[in-house]
Amino acid sequence: MTDGTSASPLPVATTAARVRDPIVPQRAVLVLPTTAEYDSRTYRIASALVARGHDVTVLARLRAGLPADERHAAGYRIVRVPVAAIEGLPFPGTVRRGRVAIRRLYAWRSGTPYRPVPPLGSWPETRSADAPASSQGAGDDDAAARPAPASASLPRRVLSGVMRRLAIPLTIRSQMRASRAAGPPADLYHGMAYMGIPIALDLGRRHRGRVVYDARDIYIDAANLARMPRTLRVLIGRAERRWARRADRVITVNRPYAEVMAHRWAVDLPLIVMNCAYRTEGPEPRPRRLHEALGLTPATRVVLYQGGFSRDRGIEQLIAAIPSIPDAVLALLGYGALQAELEAIAADPATGGRVRVLRAVPPTELLGWVASADVVAMPIQPTTLNHRLTTPNKLFEAIAVGVPVVASDLPGMAPTVREVDAGLLVDPTDPAAIAAACRALLDEPAEAAAERRRRILSAAHATYNWETQMSRLLDEYGRLTGRPW
Repeated sequence: MTDGTSASPLPVATTAARVRDPIVPQRAVLVLPTTAEYDSRTYRIASALVARGHDVTVLARLRAGLPADERHAAGYRIVRVPVAAIEGLPFPGTVRRGRVAIRRLYAWRSGTPYRPVPPLGSWPETRSADAPASSQGAGDDDAAARPAPASASLPRRVLSGVMRRLAIPLTIRSQMRASRAAGPPADLYHGMAYMGIPIALDLGRRHRGRVVYDARDIYIDAANLARMPRTLRVLIGRAERRWARRADRVITVNRPYAEVMAHRWAVDLPLIVMNCAYRTEGPEPRPRRLHEALGLTPATRVVLYQGGFSRDRGIEQLIAAIPSIPDAVLALLGYGALQAELEAIAADPATGGRVRVLRAVPPTELLGWVASADVVAMPIQPTTLNHRLTTPNKLFEAIAVGVPVVASDLPGMAPTVREVDAGLLVDPTDPAAIAAACRALLDEPAEAAAERRRRILSAAHATYNWETQMSRLLDEYGRLTGRPW
């Protein structure tokens, strides 16, 4: 990446905080419930392992337009398998033939053209409650993708509701079946999120490898799961507890999450591996990628939101706040369920060009874009326990390049913001408070702003960096396999 903000792995010698035993090359498989296109944590783990001489495979989900097998520029392999809830049913071939027959009968009875069932792997990946909002689009052939319209018959609505509730176990089962043939033998399987760990456990059992559960959220209290019926949430919670206890080690991203998980699952306190970015020098002069991409004048200030386009992330509050921030534009960099809605808002003449939408960029390019912002805003809403305790990736990415933040005054991220003096904390539900905090940072005198930037970068280099976090993970890998990584 250019602009002095490379996110590529540093040389092997820099990824350890002390002298280590000689590295023994080993095999690792990282299992994801997404396509692995934009998962920064997976990229950092995989690229750091490859840089140390290990054989790394990322086992992910196939989506139309992506290769089933590719070699990432960082040197690790990505294998994608076709996944759909319907393929998790017993006798999936029979079920699919039945669907073809029903579609042909419907076409004949209604006089409409026959609409073929898409081949497995041709639809967008199935919803994953832990995945970025951008990867949560479900395909036409996925029975769990969306509820039946209100005009549908009662039997169809009932069937749709049942399938939506069965989508999680069926999707997991589908990916597990497909992964058994595609997942290579390994010394260690690293299962990402609650829909990745059962696949990792299955492969670990088959190939006698050690298994790590990377629980990056309190899933039962996050996103779609938090809105499900209590009975279903209890069942999923029990399953996750069972998977966590079967794993050889649980890791997570911050102390509040670790304490909740240890209590709920009756496991040792999970290892904390924060979602920090690689050390980087803050580029001088700062890059202006956002200005260039959006055609902004040099004097325009940029407030950046980057990440998943989904509810409760504070996007709506930022849109309400931006009219009260003079000479500023709100740049929304990401993708997800709200993308079409946000693009319509940006195109509305009423916004006066103050809201702009940009497509997500790969992890290897992200820091250069973040470094071009004047403020990074993350007013995540306190709607769930998971949100109240979160320390989002975007916080550490802003810290990595010395950009001040406006963040929610919540128990998860507030201590880090205060410790680093990384910016200002606000009531995330109050657009006026968000606007006032953005103005305060944007209007900060040049000398004070430069001093804040130096403090943020100093904290990034000393503590909040991936080299430090990866060192902890390597130690744990070595303890599990009995050989140094």
